[in-house]
Amino acid sequence: MSADLTAARLQAALGERAFRYYDQVGSTNDLAHDWLLAGAQSGGVIIADEQVSGRGRMGRGWYAPPGTALMLSMVLHPGSDVVGRVNLLGGVAVCEALEALGARDVGLKWPNDVWLQRRKVCGVLAEAHWQADRLIGAILGMGINVRVDFAGTPFADTAISLETVTGPVDRLTLLTHLLARLDHWRAPLASDALFEAWRARLQMIGDPVAIKVLHETISGIAAGVTPDGALLVRQSDGSLRAVAAGDLALGGH
Repeated sequence: MSADLTAARLQAALGERAFRYYDQVGSTNDLAHDWLLAGAQSGGVIIADEQVSGRGRMGRGWYAPPGTALMLSMVLHPGSDVVGRVNLLGGVAVCEALEALGARDVGLKWPNDVWLQRRKVCGVLAEAHWQADRLIGAILGMGINVRVDFAGTPFADTAISLETVTGPVDRLTLLTHLLARLDHWRAPLASDALFEAWRARLQMIGDPVAIKVLHETISGIAAGVTPDGALLVRQSDGSLRAVAAGDLALGGH
């Protein structure tokens, strides 16, 4: 257990908010899903010091050693008409929380990465859960690199930790900033304000991109986004194509 994130400190800081804290978990999203099915209220959070089998988009694994990251999943109960915006909520809230601690050059890479100095500092994974055609809720998972050491790894040029630019960070302080911004934005989930805040932070608009979608790769210039979060790609023939989801690489290849 790391001294900056303990059950006692969390209880004192979070007050009446429902939360569950674990020294080690497989996946905070999986635990949050189980909690959702058991009747968890909106805003409840699962928090972990170490995550051994977390996952990102497209089923990728993600391991965070103890004491190195802030890992949490929030239970939400959005309407079925706005559940697709939960990912936007996570991206904007993380950006604002990092800036509250002094980080600069914070932005977003579509669809779900938070960038710090154009390197990944956080991944956001939103999952809607349905029973037949009824939405029972959504889980918003976030993993922020606080003091992960990427030196000498294949990710040294593409990933970064918050403390690299801010100096020492108390993860509980980061958590309280993040929860405040999540609470601020989760009420107006359908608002133009949230969409505009998210769109304004997309740092790859105007860049050449290639997006792998199933067995197809869509290449062109990232030209903008639609209100439901799809990326607009201007292809070589001048046409615009909306891409709802995919694996994006910069540089067009």
